[in-house]
Amino acid sequence: MQDINKPGVLFLNAPKNTSVPLVLDSPHSGTTYPEDFNHASDFMVLRRAEDTYVHELYANAPSAGAVLMGAHFPRSYIDVNRGLNEIDTSIIDGSWTGPVTPSEKAEAGIGLIWRVNQLNDAIYDRKLSVSEVQNRIDHYWQAYHDTLKGALDQSVQQHGKVYHINCHSMPEISNESSKEGPGVQRPEFCLGDRLGTTCDAAFVDVTKTTLETLGYQVAVNEPYAGVELVKAYSDPSENRNSLQIEIRRDLYMDEKTLEKSDNFEKLKKDLDILVQKLAEFSLTA
Repeated sequence: MQDINKPGVLFLNAPKNTSVPLVLDSPHSGTTYPEDFNHASDFMVLRRAEDTYVHELYANAPSAGAVLMGAHFPRSYIDVNRGLNEIDTSIIDGSWTGPVTPSEKAEAGIGLIWRVNQLNDAIYDRKLSVSEVQNRIDHYWQAYHDTLKGALDQSVQQHGKVYHINCHSMPEISNESSKEGPGVQRPEFCLGDRLGTTCDAAFVDVTKTTLETLGYQVAVNEPYAGVELVKAYSDPSENRNSLQIEIRRDLYMDEKTLEKSDNFEKLKKDLDILVQKLAEFSLTA
């Protein structure tokens, strides 16, 4: 496998030397805002949707033999952690012929194409053309999914199995749109396997135990259990395992200024330890 870089779209950093059946992806840490976005949102509010720096926290994963990939574009442009059917057609000017299924995320304005920002304010002062939406699907969503699926399939072909980590971050405190209600402090880490359906329980356990040994508070499936990317490509019965990891943002950054904190490097080193442990597990499990 070779490195991939599609400017403005995605990157894939291949394993260094020997590979292990471990693939990490960071779908929401992109900070390259496409020229055709043409949003009307306050930019810093819009940026609150980013998992800023998450791909940097895991940057050493290829040295442990793992694949690391991520999006360059922001989730507020098109969210690759949503299904193509999770689309709010009210923001489209024209007739949409693609699949549409009632979705809690789409109804809340944060489906495939986000309608509102983190303050629940409208992102656009206009409707999007059908061609705009189709372009985002074809050149961003599809490209990301094809690349991730290709990396996962290659691991299965080479090793007979794959362990996929879907990498995210979360605000320290919940807001009005959170399922737990506003003002609740989140755990430092949340692991999501969609209630035991997307990942081998032993992989979840070693992830949780390693993080706790490093001194972190870890919850499982609360407040996040995982969404499209862990659901779409997982099948533990076929040795395809996907686990979502959410990191509380105040552990490594200032949530208001989006600047890295003094703890950034310590957290990164701890994640190096975690990835190395998971890489070893993936070979022997």
